[in-house]
Amino acid sequence: MKIIISPAKKMEECQDIFEPGGLAEYMDRTERLYDRLKAMTESELQAVFKANDQITRQNYERYQTMNLKHAQTPALLSYVGIQYQYMAPKLFSYEQWEYVKRHLRILSGFYGILRPDERVTPYRLEMQAKLAVDGAKDLYEFWGRSLYDALVKEEKKKTTILNLASKEYSKAIEPYLTENDRYITCIFGILQNGKIKVKATEAKMARGEMVRYMAERKIEDPEEIKSFDCLGYRYADEYSTEDTFVYIKN
Repeated sequence: MKIIISPAKKMEECQDIFEPGGLAEYMDRTERLYDRLKAMTESELQAVFKANDQITRQNYERYQTMNLKHAQTPALLSYVGIQYQYMAPKLFSYEQWEYVKRHLRILSGFYGILRPDERVTPYRLEMQAKLAVDGAKDLYEFWGRSLYDALVKEEKKKTTILNLASKEYSKAIEPYLTENDRYITCIFGILQNGKIKVKATEAKMARGEMVRYMAERKIEDPEEIKSFDCLGYRYADEYSTEDTFVYIKN
């Protein structure tokens, strides 16, 4: 089983909690993206990032001075968005850290796909960014099926993928799924006038809690996550299907 999650825009360096692993699997492609971004002007980067002047300047300077091979921060510790705050990987036990190393993968516009311990440097590049590179019109085309291939190559026969990523990132996997894959998407919402409404911030919180819940219990069978009961959410069988697990907040 593999669990997929999105990255966060905000990042930091953190080197003294868990031993960092190697570099990302597709570093050759990351280096090509880096060369493209480093050659861009601030105004060109701002159009790609859709960010304010301060964020654009910060990341322009990052790309001018970045040394990809000298990065030391394990990927899962580098992101500091809401999902990661609720996951709280810096508080993982050794056994929980080993669990996520086996099962968790972070999808990234810049690195493609990351194991929790693979070394990264702070960057900014969302998967949906309009960036043409190497003849590809955008990052979905640039990465192609490589992210899916990395997910399934370690699995035997049927692959189970638990999708805790946002649509922006899960779109990089879904076109390549086969009949040998079981792809389960978790939806966290509230019931409003008989319909399920998803609030983005609360969904991020729940996704982070779900990763922690699985790591604490060392879950190997996705059916076991139906007992998830954090932040007031409960599994709603009547709204769920074999491939969509719906959790409704009380």
